[in-house]
Amino acid sequence: MVVAKKLKSADDFMYHIYVHMNEVDKFVVFSGLKFSQFVAALEPLHHLLLLKHSYEDGSFNMHTQFDYISEEEVPQFVKKATESKELCWIDFMDEKRLDQLTPMEQGELLYISHKKEPITSPFFNKLQNRFVYYSSDLEKMTKVYFRHLSDSDLLLANVLNSLIREKERSTGFWRRKVKSSIPAISPEFLRAYRSFTKDGALLSLYRIEKPKVAYGIEIRNLSEYSYPDEVWDDLKSTILKNEHDELIYII
Repeated sequence: MVVAKKLKSADDFMYHIYVHMNEVDKFVVFSGLKFSQFVAALEPLHHLLLLKHSYEDGSFNMHTQFDYISEEEVPQFVKKATESKELCWIDFMDEKRLDQLTPMEQGELLYISHKKEPITSPFFNKLQNRFVYYSSDLEKMTKVYFRHLSDSDLLLANVLNSLIREKERSTGFWRRKVKSSIPAISPEFLRAYRSFTKDGALLSLYRIEKPKVAYGIEIRNLSEYSYPDEVWDDLKSTILKNEHDELIYII
């Protein structure tokens, strides 16, 4: 752990992500997270039942009257899903499980897509889903229910590590860096910082070149923000001008 000597400019940062975790109800609100990042970080995903979308190439389940994406079609769906201004889906194991859903369970799925929250539990025994996913371009947010909250730590770690690897590939090509020399953070290490996200926090990633290549993640408590889109309005003018509350050093 190190203490920053001075505030950085907005251009010093590689990536920002807002995280607000509700451990009781097992969901996390993100802002700055792309659907493609989510899928890459937590693959493989199985079939996806589409509760709200604008995708036209999915399959159709007669029993539920919902469109769905087969496991094989997920990569293609990811490429086109960015066209959806709103996206809501729940993963499931196989189509036979969809055909077992009762009218009440189908009604609960419709409620989730409309209200962005479950009537009772977001996890269905018949579907064996790991996630319920909702995103809105207008609200600049993604809300995910995790059956296992440890998957949220894995998601964040994999997203950050992917950005670090990409940066090192672009800056270290001529030095032919070996994979083992690239800084990385583990999900277990990130879990120790969950307390900062309970009221909403901004995680800001940046690169350090001296005395040796490393990365830092500044954490700022944003409990005064009720809506994620407000964070981006104030990012450069206000938020980054305040000292961070915690610093994670990645070597």
